[in-house]
Formats: sequence, structure tokens, C-alpha cells
Amino acid sequence: MKRNSSGSTLRKIINPSESDQIDSRDFENRTAACTALQADVPLAVVEEILLNLPAHQVVRVCRLVCREWKELVDSASHWRERCRREGIQPCDASRTPEDWRLFYFITKKRRNLLKNPSADDGLQGWNLIQDGGDLWEAHGNRRAFPDNTVTKCFVTSYMLCLKQQLIDLKKEGYSAAFMDQLQPHIKISDWYTARSDCGSEYQICVELLDRRKNPIRTFEPEKVIFDYGNSEPWCQMMHVFKEYGPGVRFIRFTHGGKDRQYWAGHYGIRVTNSSVEICPAAERHELLLR
Repeated sequence: MKRNSSGSTLRKIINPSESDQIDSRDFENRTAACTALQADVPLAVVEEILLNLPAHQVVRVCRLVCREWKELVDSASHWRERCRREGIQPCDASRTPEDWRLFYFITKKRRNLLKNPSADDGLQGWNLIQDGGDLWEAHGNRRAFPDNTVTKCFVTSYMLCLKQQLIDLKKEGYSAAFMDQLQPHIKISDWYTARSDCGSEYQICVELLDRRKNPIRTFEPEKVIFDYGNSEPWCQMMHVFKEYGPGVRFIRFTHGGKDRQYWAGHYGIRVTNSSVEICPAAERHELLLR
């Protein structure tokens, strides 16, 4: 299984390492050239140009041109203005980001933190904490999924099947200071369905954990029961954690179920396309309500 490097890549873009820096003599030469250029081109014009360039290019290339450009790119005002122009605002307007550059990049790099959410790699990435009956398996979808790119799912058996992932937020690029100060929304989504020829049940539990892995907040709705002969399409379970307070360092995602008729094989609940997303910026519909 490929190692997910999204967190380390994000950190490298936001905070270039020493190997990404130009040597001091070259830096001095470029600074002199930059100073001469400013006699003809005001810094305000330079900033306007930078605001119209891709953000990663501004950090990785333009920031290294000279001291003046570095100070401009490192300024909070530059990233605050970039956020304003792109309509990126914090979920909670009362919580102003301490680091606007970090806020910008994390918002733009929003992604699903769960590995192998749709059974494309079998059961890789999941910890099977209950593997009852004829065990967990990955199958092709019996019912068409709303997103036709999702073609597989995880299937359960006649005894309880539960699987789990533990997300380390620091390893994914979300620092303790960022989580505590901004408290971004944490969006949970899961899809599930049942066979029409067998009753089944579905359950989910998602926990926000502190550094010792003690729960701070928990989402655990009642089990969903499907009777024999149901014709339900794929169903979506959603939840958004808000205002959960400081201290969140891990997210534990657990879901699964079983069939209710104890039939050999895999007649139980089916799950796929699960997701956990950190959402620092308000959604478009939330901005319209402000």
C-alpha cells in the first residue's frame, strides 16, 4: 500500500526546508537587483502580480527572489487578501486565523483523511476489530452508487463486523495550535445499504480524541435497521462536529454491522465511500446566510 504523504507535502509547501533556499551570495545579488527594480515598479504592483500567481509558486519561487518579496509573501495581509479574493472565510467568524497562510493552504488542500474508503484496495488500511461470521470482505456493488466512480464496497456477515481507522491529525499536517485556535468543522460522511433478500443493521461511531486518546466528543447514532424485502437505495450518514473545544489530536472512525437472519455468507450491511474531512473554511451556503 502506498504511503500517504499529503501531510508532509503540505508542510513542505507552507514551510520550505533549508534545501529549498538559495545560497546567501545569490540571495544578496537578487536582493540588489530587486531593490533596483523597485525604483521603477512599486511593491504594491509586485504584490498585485503575486496575488494573481498560483499560491504554491509564490511560496516556492517568488518568496526566494529577495528580502522584500520574502517579507511580502510572509505577511499575514498577503494571505488574508488572497483568502478574501477567493471567498475563503473561517467557519466561525469570531475565530480569526493566527496563521493566514496555513489557513489558506489547509483549506485548499482539504481531503478525505480515511485511507481506502471505498474498498479499492480490499481491506487494507482498516483495523478489523470485529470480524464475525464469514468475516469482512470487499465486493462489487450490487446496487448502483450515486457516484459511478465508486464501484466497490465492504460487506458484512451474520455476526457483528466492525472496522476502524485512527487518524493522527499531527501526521496529517494539522498542528495542535491550528486545531485548538481555529477549531475547524470536522465533517463525517458514510454510505450504507442492505440487500433486499435479507434483513440487516448498520452502526457507526466517530470520536474526537485528546492526546491520550480519551474521547472529547462522540457521534454515535442509534443503529439503522433494515427489514427483509427492503428496497432502500444507498443511504448517507452525515455529521459535522462544531465548537468541540481545544485538545483534539486524533479521530477514531468505527462502523459496520451484520445481517439479522444469521445466513452463512455475506448478506449483511454494505458500506463504502466513507470520509472524514477537516473544513476550516465556511461552505458557500453558510457564507450566504451570514
